[in-house]
Amino acid sequence: MSNNTSTEKNSMPNIDDTAPDFTAETTKGKINFHQWIGDSWAILFSHPKDFTPVCTTELGYMAGLQSEFARRNCKIIALSVDPVYQHSKWADDIEQIQGHAVDYPMIGDPELRIAKLYGMLQAEVGDSSEGRTANDNAAVRTVFVIGPDKKIKLHLSYPMSTGRNFDEILRVTPCSLLPNTRYPRR
Repeated sequence: MSNNTSTEKNSMPNIDDTAPDFTAETTKGKINFHQWIGDSWAILFSHPKDFTPVCTTELGYMAGLQSEFARRNCKIIALSVDPVYQHSKWADDIEQIQGHAVDYPMIGDPELRIAKLYGMLQAEVGDSSEGRTANDNAAVRTVFVIGPDKKIKLHLSYPMSTGRNFDEILRVTPCSLLPNTRYPRR
């Protein structure tokens, strides 16, 4: 039986739960998440702070894999608790350092609303990213694979010190679920 505490409301959704819907500003304009997904698969991957070294390499790596995800009818979207105007500066830095332009949307979550909605942060952490460090937001290091039915198919959380293996994320996206579909190994 549910007692509906704030901790419970902010628990991470489980596999086969409907991914929480939201409207947010991104580097590509305002989106409604479920509408943005449409009939595609989606990867929502989150970051504790812009300009952190591991996250910078991850966004660049995902930019390099974007065409592979697109071949699998899978969209990419990143989330960071910093505001969108800062993401744009970060995208320039990522391209310069990693050699790949970030052409997928980056969600601004300066009020921590989406991080809380997805259970990455609890309600008690406040309602602003202002003055927070990457360590304060360490729990915001999660990957969600979401199907066209808007259900969560996979979620993985990583410590800040560990870079995510996006080749593995690519492996477990729709191509592994589609019969008689072969994709070249990377």
